[in-house]
Amino acid sequence: MFILSFRHRDELTDCVSRGGWRSIAARRAAGAEQRFIASGATIALVDGRGAFDEAIGAIRALADAAEANAASLLVLLSRNDVARLGDVFAAGATHYLASPFNEAELLQALRFAARHAERLGGTISRPALRQKEDLSWTYRNGQLNLSEALAGQLGVDNGTISVRQAYRLLSRGDRDAARAARQRLKSGYGTTAFSHSLSQGGRAVHHLNVAEAGASGLVEPLGAEEGSAPGLRRDPLTGLMDGAAARRWLAARAAEARPLGLLLVGLDRLELVNNFYGRAGGDALLQAAARRIEGAVRAAVAARGWIARMAGAEFLVGLTDADAEELGLVAAAIQQAVEQRFVAAPDIFFLTAKIGGVLSLGEEPGQALRRASAALADARDVQGSAIRILDADGADPLPRAARLAEELRRAIGDEQIETLFQPQVDIVSGRIEGVEALARWRHPELGEVGADALFAAAERAELVAVLTEHIQQRALTMASAWPASLNHLRLSLNVRPEEIARAGFAEDMLARIDASGFPRSRVTLEITEESFIDDLASAATALAQLRQGGCRVAIDDFGTGYSSLAYLKALPLDYLKLDKRLSQDITGSPRDRVVVRGVIDMGRSLGIGVIAEGVETEEQLALLAAEGCTLYQGFLCAAPIGVEQLVTLVGAR
Repeated sequence: MFILSFRHRDELTDCVSRGGWRSIAARRAAGAEQRFIASGATIALVDGRGAFDEAIGAIRALADAAEANAASLLVLLSRNDVARLGDVFAAGATHYLASPFNEAELLQALRFAARHAERLGGTISRPALRQKEDLSWTYRNGQLNLSEALAGQLGVDNGTISVRQAYRLLSRGDRDAARAARQRLKSGYGTTAFSHSLSQGGRAVHHLNVAEAGASGLVEPLGAEEGSAPGLRRDPLTGLMDGAAARRWLAARAAEARPLGLLLVGLDRLELVNNFYGRAGGDALLQAAARRIEGAVRAAVAARGWIARMAGAEFLVGLTDADAEELGLVAAAIQQAVEQRFVAAPDIFFLTAKIGGVLSLGEEPGQALRRASAALADARDVQGSAIRILDADGADPLPRAARLAEELRRAIGDEQIETLFQPQVDIVSGRIEGVEALARWRHPELGEVGADALFAAAERAELVAVLTEHIQQRALTMASAWPASLNHLRLSLNVRPEEIARAGFAEDMLARIDASGFPRSRVTLEITEESFIDDLASAATALAQLRQGGCRVAIDDFGTGYSSLAYLKALPLDYLKLDKRLSQDITGSPRDRVVVRGVIDMGRSLGIGVIAEGVETEEQLALLAAEGCTLYQGFLCAAPIGVEQLVTLVGAR
């Protein structure tokens, strides 16, 4: 059924879901007729309680569509509005139910409405409501099982993705909306919804439902957004837009005088595959590369980007409202995706990508494409991989952030990533009990690049997993060679949530520690909170394996991340690390101290040690000690330092 409720959408949807009805629900009347027709529903339920005038307008808008498609139109009314039933009838309603009513009465009213629609429609075909297969999914065993239509739209070959992968298909703002909807479900709502952009353009409402059978979702496309790409003509090999469709899109954007970024991607080495494996082999590789480009653009900018195959092995990527920095970052992401190896057992193939980009504002399409071609020609003059971005004046504005992403892979291989250690100190004795391994990049031009910028560059280049493993391995190797004076120190290694979610994580981590020769009993794994752990039960199992193997586990930056309390409740922990902002706030107002005291008391009650991060002054340290904090870390003791300095510092204390 289709539900339009101005005041009670989620509660009403939840109620009908418990009765076994599948629904598309809306809060606003705008576009209701189109959404009703697209939904394939045989009942339109308009909830006019507390919004009678809006409901009358919506009934009028829906009545013709309901009649044409032999559907029922049920209206819910407040008791005070029953006197205006004549208006409801005149607007086109077929049924009504006045409050107060209970859930059973509502479900019975829906059964009557369904019978009415069935008798009206009989066995007729409902042409206006005929739909393709639903864009839907069901949740089972930590995976989303996609309908064939949704899997095809997302380019998922096996029809299943993880919750984390699903989040990564959304833009950053849409992820926040998805998390909020998920939290509503956890709070007891059986159904809810949120809106998000679609990768091919336009917006959609994502309807979520939790029932005894499990969780499920239904994606309801709302149509194209302003400026979305016209998909009228498709390249038959890749399914992407063809060159003609791309030029029409460019012409429309030029008329609007909106800032636009273009990337012309040229794939090299494809001719080798054609020579050895024939045209069919080359076409298959080209299709795989197209999917990677599409995935990289979707992950970076969601619905603001589109892709077209222009000719041969060249692809055009367009970004609306783009600037130089974003254009460079997307180019780096595309290059990284394309240059990963392609496997077609027993063979392995590698492609290189040259990318030319331009910024354009109100420019004639042919001129913009000629400038992009010139930029690509410049990139082709460089040996290996290259990106060349030009602004409207022909200058190269590729920003430092994009350059960092390009250079990071080389830096990891050349051992330019330095591992330092920041001491963790017992507050009472002043003895250094452990260290946290931290990374710094000694860039030949930019000097020292700190951890935040380093991981930002790694994320843009999709090298986070490689970088994290490199830092862990390097720290373990260095620690295993520490002198005897450091043999009492614990070593803390940062672990990201996506690592924990990987199958076999605990076994791999323990094997890595054992291979280094450093004792498991002196290793603490710190879970960073830059993203949410989707499956806490699986994470708890993995962390329990690590603890059983002799390691300890900590939550980093406690108090500011995505789900600190959920982690504290669900995960087996030995320490929580108080975020530096909380540690530094302790010298602020009495209210700030109460918050810090509460966190420390909570940890103590659970038998969890508390480490205060970012301690910089004696006043902060004294107040933390008074509240019962046991360990601290920060510039008051030392910044991150090398092994020689660490030996000296430990000896001096």
